[in-house]
Amino acid sequence: MKKTLASLLLVACNLLAAGTACAQAAPQNDQLYKAFGEKSGLVSLMDDFMVRLLADPRTGPHFKPANQQRVKEQLVDQLCALSGGPCVYKGADMKSSHANLDIKKSDFHALVEVLQQSMDAKGIPFRKQNEMLALLAPMNRDIITPPETAAKP
Repeated sequence: MKKTLASLLLVACNLLAAGTACAQAAPQNDQLYKAFGEKSGLVSLMDDFMVRLLADPRTGPHFKPANQQRVKEQLVDQLCALSGGPCVYKGADMKSSHANLDIKKSDFHALVEVLQQSMDAKGIPFRKQNEMLALLAPMNRDIITPPETAAKP
Protein backbone atom coordinates (compact mmCIF):
# COMPACT_ATOMS: atom_id res chain seq x y z
CA MET A 1 0.00 0.00 0.00
CA LYS A 2 2.83 2.38 0.94
CA LYS A 3 4.63 1.96 -2.39
CA THR A 4 1.32 2.39 -4.23
CA LEU A 5 0.73 5.74 -2.52
CA ALA A 6 4.24 6.94 -3.34
CA SER A 7 3.83 5.77 -6.93
CA LEU A 8 0.52 7.63 -7.17
CA LEU A 9 2.23 10.75 -5.85
CA LEU A 10 4.87 10.47 -8.55
CA VAL A 11 2.26 9.91 -11.24
CA ALA A 12 0.26 12.91 -10.04
CA CYS A 13 3.36 15.10 -10.14
CA ASN A 14 4.25 13.80 -13.59
CA LEU A 15 0.81 14.58 -14.92
CA LEU A 16 0.97 18.21 -13.88
CA ALA A 17 2.42 19.80 -16.98
CA ALA A 18 3.60 22.91 -15.24
CA GLY A 19 4.51 20.98 -12.11
CA THR A 20 3.49 23.87 -9.89
CA ALA A 21 1.93 21.75 -7.16
CA CYS A 22 4.97 19.51 -6.93
CA ALA A 23 7.83 21.74 -8.02
CA GLN A 24 7.67 23.86 -4.95
CA ALA A 25 10.70 25.73 -3.76
CA ALA A 26 12.77 24.33 -0.94
CA PRO A 27 10.83 24.29 2.33
CA GLN A 28 10.66 27.56 4.25
CA ASN A 29 12.02 25.78 7.31
CA ASP A 30 14.38 22.92 8.04
CA GLN A 31 11.84 20.40 9.39
CA LEU A 32 12.25 18.02 6.44
CA TYR A 33 16.04 18.33 6.71
CA LYS A 34 15.80 17.44 10.41
CA ALA A 35 13.43 14.52 9.69
CA PHE A 36 16.11 13.07 7.40
CA GLY A 37 18.70 13.29 10.17
CA GLU A 38 20.38 16.47 8.94
CA LYS A 39 23.63 16.15 6.98
CA SER A 40 24.83 12.99 8.74
CA GLY A 41 21.45 11.33 8.13
CA LEU A 42 21.56 12.25 4.45
CA VAL A 43 25.10 10.89 4.13
CA SER A 44 23.98 7.64 5.77
CA LEU A 45 20.94 7.47 3.49
CA MET A 46 23.06 8.02 0.38
CA ASP A 47 25.61 5.41 1.55
CA ASP A 48 22.78 2.87 1.68
CA PHE A 49 21.21 4.17 -1.54
CA MET A 50 24.41 3.88 -3.57
CA VAL A 51 24.94 0.26 -2.48
CA ARG A 52 21.37 -0.62 -3.44
CA LEU A 53 21.53 1.42 -6.66
CA LEU A 54 24.65 -0.39 -7.84
CA ALA A 55 23.27 -3.82 -6.85
CA ASP A 56 19.94 -3.35 -8.63
CA PRO A 57 20.13 -4.72 -12.20
CA ARG A 58 17.81 -1.94 -13.42
CA THR A 59 19.89 0.94 -12.08
CA GLY A 60 23.40 -0.46 -11.60
CA PRO A 61 24.43 -0.21 -15.27
CA HIS A 62 23.67 3.53 -15.24
CA PHE A 63 25.80 4.22 -12.17
CA LYS A 64 28.71 1.75 -12.28
CA PRO A 65 30.68 3.82 -14.82
CA ALA A 66 30.14 7.06 -12.85
CA ASN A 67 32.34 8.55 -10.14
CA GLN A 68 30.19 7.11 -7.38
CA GLN A 69 31.69 9.18 -4.56
CA ARG A 70 30.99 12.35 -6.48
CA VAL A 71 27.43 11.25 -7.32
CA LYS A 72 26.82 10.49 -3.64
CA GLU A 73 28.21 13.86 -2.51
CA GLN A 74 26.09 15.72 -5.04
CA LEU A 75 22.97 13.80 -4.01
CA VAL A 76 23.62 14.66 -0.36
CA ASP A 77 23.98 18.36 -1.24
CA GLN A 78 20.91 18.28 -3.47
CA LEU A 79 18.67 16.59 -0.88
CA CYS A 80 20.08 18.81 1.85
CA ALA A 81 19.27 21.98 -0.09
CA LEU A 82 15.84 20.73 -1.18
CA SER A 83 14.87 19.77 2.35
CA GLY A 84 15.68 23.18 3.83
CA GLY A 85 19.18 22.40 5.06
CA PRO A 86 22.21 24.70 4.85
CA CYS A 87 23.81 22.98 1.83
CA VAL A 88 24.16 24.43 -1.64
CA TYR A 89 23.93 22.12 -4.64
CA LYS A 90 26.75 23.09 -7.02
CA GLY A 91 26.41 20.25 -9.52
CA ALA A 92 25.26 20.53 -13.10
CA ASP A 93 21.61 21.07 -13.84
CA MET A 94 19.60 17.89 -14.36
CA LYS A 95 18.90 18.48 -18.04
CA SER A 96 22.49 18.88 -19.19
CA SER A 97 23.92 16.22 -16.87
CA HIS A 98 21.46 13.58 -18.14
CA ALA A 99 21.13 14.72 -21.77
CA ASN A 100 23.08 11.90 -23.42
CA LEU A 101 22.23 9.06 -21.05
CA ASP A 102 19.05 7.76 -22.75
CA ILE A 103 17.14 7.45 -19.47
CA LYS A 104 13.67 5.96 -19.77
CA LYS A 105 10.67 6.39 -17.45
CA SER A 106 11.22 2.84 -16.23
CA ASP A 107 14.81 3.75 -15.26
CA PHE A 108 13.60 6.79 -13.34
CA HIS A 109 10.90 4.79 -11.55
CA ALA A 110 13.41 2.06 -10.66
CA LEU A 111 15.65 4.68 -9.06
CA VAL A 112 12.72 6.01 -7.04
CA GLU A 113 11.92 2.46 -5.86
CA VAL A 114 15.52 1.99 -4.73
CA LEU A 115 15.44 5.36 -2.94
CA GLN A 116 12.23 4.29 -1.16
CA GLN A 117 13.93 1.06 -0.06
CA SER A 118 16.79 3.08 1.41
CA MET A 119 14.45 5.52 3.14
CA ASP A 120 12.50 2.58 4.60
CA ALA A 121 15.74 0.95 5.77
CA LYS A 122 16.76 4.18 7.49
CA GLY A 123 13.38 4.50 9.23
CA ILE A 124 12.36 7.73 7.55
CA PRO A 125 8.63 8.26 8.14
CA PHE A 126 6.45 7.66 5.09
CA ARG A 127 5.01 11.18 5.17
CA LYS A 128 8.52 12.68 5.12
CA GLN A 129 9.49 10.34 2.28
CA ASN A 130 6.57 11.67 0.27
CA GLU A 131 7.54 15.26 1.02
CA MET A 132 11.02 14.60 -0.37
CA LEU A 133 9.68 12.69 -3.38
CA ALA A 134 7.33 15.60 -4.15
CA LEU A 135 10.37 17.89 -4.30
CA LEU A 136 12.30 15.46 -6.50
CA ALA A 137 9.50 14.35 -8.86
CA PRO A 138 9.50 17.39 -11.17
CA MET A 139 13.11 16.64 -12.08
CA ASN A 140 11.89 13.72 -14.19
CA ARG A 141 11.18 16.13 -17.05
CA ASP A 142 14.87 16.99 -17.23
CA ILE A 143 16.22 13.50 -16.50
CA ILE A 144 14.08 11.27 -18.72
CA THR A 145 15.06 11.33 -22.39
CA PRO A 146 12.02 12.27 -24.48
CA PRO A 147 11.02 9.41 -26.83
CA GLU A 148 11.51 11.55 -29.93
CA THR A 149 15.16 12.18 -29.03
CA ALA A 150 16.01 8.77 -27.59
CA ALA A 151 18.70 6.85 -29.43
CA LYS A 152 17.34 4.38 -31.96
CA PRO A 153 18.53 0.74 -31.61
